[in-house]
Amino acid sequence: MQSVTLKAGGGYEAVIGAGVIDQAPRVLGRRARIAVVTQALVAGHHGDTLRRSLGGTDATVEFFEIPEGEEAKSLHCVEDLCGRWARGGLSRRDAVVGLGGGVVGDVAGFAAAVYHRGVDVLHIPTTLLAQVDSSIGGKTGVNLREGKNLVGAFHQPVGVLADIDTLATLPTSDFRSGLGEVAKYAFLGGSDAQEVATILDCEHDAVLSRDPQLLERLVSACVAIKAAVVDADEREATGDRAVLNYGHTLGHALEADAGYTLRHGEAVATGLVFAAELAHAMGRIDAIGVERHRRLVASLGLPTEVPEGAEASALIAHMRRDKKAAGGLTFVLDGPAGPELVSDPPHEAMARALVAVGVRAGGSGVRRLIPWRRSSCCPGRTSTSSVRVSPRSTATPTSMLSSTSPARLHPSTATTSSTCSPITKVRWSTQSRARVDGVRPWSSTRAR
Repeated sequence: MQSVTLKAGGGYEAVIGAGVIDQAPRVLGRRARIAVVTQALVAGHHGDTLRRSLGGTDATVEFFEIPEGEEAKSLHCVEDLCGRWARGGLSRRDAVVGLGGGVVGDVAGFAAAVYHRGVDVLHIPTTLLAQVDSSIGGKTGVNLREGKNLVGAFHQPVGVLADIDTLATLPTSDFRSGLGEVAKYAFLGGSDAQEVATILDCEHDAVLSRDPQLLERLVSACVAIKAAVVDADEREATGDRAVLNYGHTLGHALEADAGYTLRHGEAVATGLVFAAELAHAMGRIDAIGVERHRRLVASLGLPTEVPEGAEASALIAHMRRDKKAAGGLTFVLDGPAGPELVSDPPHEAMARALVAVGVRAGGSGVRRLIPWRRSSCCPGRTSTSSVRVSPRSTATPTSMLSSTSPARLHPSTATTSSTCSPITKVRWSTQSRARVDGVRPWSSTRAR
């Protein structure tokens, strides 16, 4: 068992390990009522474990189920929850528990933030994505038709219990989706990012087979990275926290464009590749940096291209509504100084990056971005505006994996070493976008 302490919100612990659901009574303390927000499938797997854990307390415990999928992230769902709590007598001194994945955590956290102007919430994330990301840092929110997480609040929990045992019940597709968010941390720089990168690179098979001890290390390293960033910029006042959105600008656009039927981690994975391609087109990173992004994402069985039919004009419209945008397009991009916010990249670079992740060159919106007969694009050019967002990082994604990791740096000459296994190359079928070599294509589904 490991724990990471956050200073935000007066301070709380994120506890990571097998069986840590049993620590819920210790974290919650004495309460008259506890409202557990969950979903039917999650409750079927882990509801009894939580009930037994809370059974020794004097609190009245009631479970409140919300719908499956992103459709639950709505103002209607939050209003329904708050109404049920009011009718049940939940007071400001009581507590809410979010038992489930990112959807449950976002909805439970936002409802707790606005009910009685704020009641305590404990997060018990049961998906990999929620354990490494959404349960940490106090961001809560729901979607609008116009975009993802556009209505929300900062509401820090009283604690986070990331029980590794819950990951054993995840469908393979949901587990792989979580790895998309994990991959993001490998490119953020610093010792914990190096740990994430090393685990994904050198213990790849054990990660995919869900080795509990390895997952504890992996989740703990990701949580430590996010905790440090959140403590430095809890409410996004300085811009430091924006580094956590690496890969998310296009990722959120893909989700919105598909009506939130795509898995978040898959969308972020494609967003990571796009961000690398955009940085390369602007002369910020070299081709090896792009290849590193592509190969890591592909090795985890995640998509490196947009779904079939995605159009540039629609994606750009969604990206302009991103919360980071300052009136135009804003991305977190790698560069010589590490990840930083970059506003309004050149049109030529945008167009080439979109095409590099599968948007057709003749598709809607792309022709207006670039004259396609030009032979070069923005060599060495930087954006009109950039702000460093990770001053604590000393290692950049380009330097993070050095010659000690030949499988990542030089795919054409990679060999098996005593520590790391070479990453299997992944090919795509250009006609159907179906993956070959046994790796999954994009999936369209409602993710928990």
